[in-house]
Amino acid sequence: MRTLSSRFSLKQYSVLPGFGITMGLSLMYLSLLVFIPIAMVFLNSSQLGWGKFMEIVLSPRVLASLKVSFGASFLAATVNAVFGLLLAWVLERYTFPGKRIVDGLIDLPFALPTAVAGISLTTLYAPNDWIGRLFEPLGLKIAYTPLGITIALIFISLPFVVRTVQPVLQGMDREVEEAAACLGATRFQTFRKVILPVLLPAVITGFALAFARSLGEYGSVVFISGNMPMYTEITPLLIRTKLEQYDYAGGTAIAAVMLVISFLMLLVINLIQWWAGNRDKG
Repeated sequence: MRTLSSRFSLKQYSVLPGFGITMGLSLMYLSLLVFIPIAMVFLNSSQLGWGKFMEIVLSPRVLASLKVSFGASFLAATVNAVFGLLLAWVLERYTFPGKRIVDGLIDLPFALPTAVAGISLTTLYAPNDWIGRLFEPLGLKIAYTPLGITIALIFISLPFVVRTVQPVLQGMDREVEEAAACLGATRFQTFRKVILPVLLPAVITGFALAFARSLGEYGSVVFISGNMPMYTEITPLLIRTKLEQYDYAGGTAIAAVMLVISFLMLLVINLIQWWAGNRDKG
């Protein structure tokens, strides 16, 4: 009797329509925006045949662009995982003048057009400009190098880590840290054994989001990279070059490889996140 009453109550007071309608609309929405476009990438690339497909994706230029894109994205996400955590900690645990301004600036890469960000970073780090000329006498070139690409990706992906870690820090009970200190734990021990296990799933999630965002970035990178084949050419730019040359099959073949590698890396990251969450519960 209680089961029937609870079911009737759930249907009576449910804000959204039933499971069947909402699931159907959700699947339709995902299909139109995600599944069908991704399926078309693999469908177009399959027209090449396996031999031609492998010839395209294993060409030195494509492999070099994949190395630049994935290497710079991974490095940028790693840097942001460390310093994004530190920045989130400062914003949540300390009060200082201008805190709201700093907190608002975190979201600037979300609102700023990526082309504007790319031009601004190139202006700063070019050899004869503000910051670039300081490193030029040391023989360190930033713009038009993989280092410049990494800096651009760090800029556009920083908010993902900060905004993912902040809510977890807000919900943490500071009495647990005080209890650890009362029991004789050092600051490092408290961070490693008390704080980090709670924050680790959020940090991994922020890392995954930052990595995914960096991997598909184009506007902020295309200016500061210099677009030199075999050196600073990113994969999204190479795909666009193929499309501009009306080589649609070649462009979609490269896109398919990028999709598969991205999916596998995100799957590994999600498995690590799942493992970290279960270890914390255990």
